[in-house]
Amino acid sequence: MHGDPTVTFGAAGLDRAADLRADDTALRDLAGSAAARCLALWRGKLLMSGAHVLRLPPAHPLVADRALLFLGRSCGAPQFAADLSDWEPEEMADGSAFVDHTVQHHPLIGPDWGDAAGFAELRTVLGDLDPVEAELAATAKALWAWHQTHGFCARCGAESRIAKAGWQRDCPRCGAQHFPRTDPVVIMLITRANKVLVGRSPGWPEGMYSLLAGFMEPGETVEAAVRREVREEAGLAVGRVRYLASQPWPYPSSLMIGCAGEALADELSIDPTEIEALLWLTREDLADVFAGTHSVVKQPRRGAIAGYLLHEWLSGRVRNDW
Repeated sequence: MHGDPTVTFGAAGLDRAADLRADDTALRDLAGSAAARCLALWRGKLLMSGAHVLRLPPAHPLVADRALLFLGRSCGAPQFAADLSDWEPEEMADGSAFVDHTVQHHPLIGPDWGDAAGFAELRTVLGDLDPVEAELAATAKALWAWHQTHGFCARCGAESRIAKAGWQRDCPRCGAQHFPRTDPVVIMLITRANKVLVGRSPGWPEGMYSLLAGFMEPGETVEAAVRREVREEAGLAVGRVRYLASQPWPYPSSLMIGCAGEALADELSIDPTEIEALLWLTREDLADVFAGTHSVVKQPRRGAIAGYLLHEWLSGRVRNDW
C-alpha cells in the first residue's frame, strides 16, 4: 500500500506532551493561558456545530470548575477535555438507534457558537470532520470513556483517583496504578482472485455491509487473529496475511488494525450469531457500490477504515499478487 490512510481519527500531529502530565503547576498555567481550549463531552457525544468540534476556553461557564483531562498541544495551543455527563437535557439521546442523530442543546452555549451548537454523535459527520478536531475528539472520547468504567481499583476494589492529567488512575488503598486501555481489533480485506468478501451483522441498517472484523485475544498475533476471525465468521481458511493501515476508533476505545488476507477457497459458512449475510463482490460489483448503483450493498461510510481499504483495493493500490 502506498501513502497514508485517509481515515477519520488518523494522526493529525497532536503533541501529547506526556512530559507535562505530572506537572500540576505547568498544567494550571496552561489551562489559564489565552490559547488554551477545552472539548466538552456529554455521555460520549462531543459539543459540535455542524461538522466542527467546538473548543471552549477552559474558563467558559460550561466547563469551568470541572475536572480537565490534558490532551496535549495542537499547533502549540494546550488542549483539554471536560465531561458533563451529569447534566440532564430536555432532549434525550436516542439509545435505540444504530446511529443517534439527536442533538442536545445546553443553555450555556449561545448563538455565538452557532445556531446548531449542541452535543452530537461523531458518526453523523464522520467523513466531514477536520483532521485535527477529529484526533482531539477521539482522544477525549476514549479517555473519558475509560474513566467512566474504571472508577474502582481492579486489585482491591477501592475507589481510584484520576492522576497524571487523566492518563492514570491511582488507588489510595493498595497503591495500584491503572492506565487507559486500547482494545486491538483486526479488520480484514479478504480477497480471492477478482473478489472481495463483505458481510453484515444482525440489526444493521438495510444495505449496510462492511469488512469482517473482530477483537484480538490474549496471546494472539495479528495474523492469527485474522485467520481465526475469518474461519469463525465465514468458515474460510486464510493463507497469507499482511498489515495495511490502522484507525483509532473511540467506540469506546478500539484500534482498528487493517489487514489483507488471501482466502484459500470460495465456499462460505456463516456463523449466524455474528453474521447475517456474506457476499463475494467482484471489482465490477464494488465499482457499482461506490457509485451508489449496486442493487444490494450501499456505499461505505466515509471516514471509516473499511471503506478506505475497499477503495484502495478497487483502485489497484492493494494488490493480490504480493
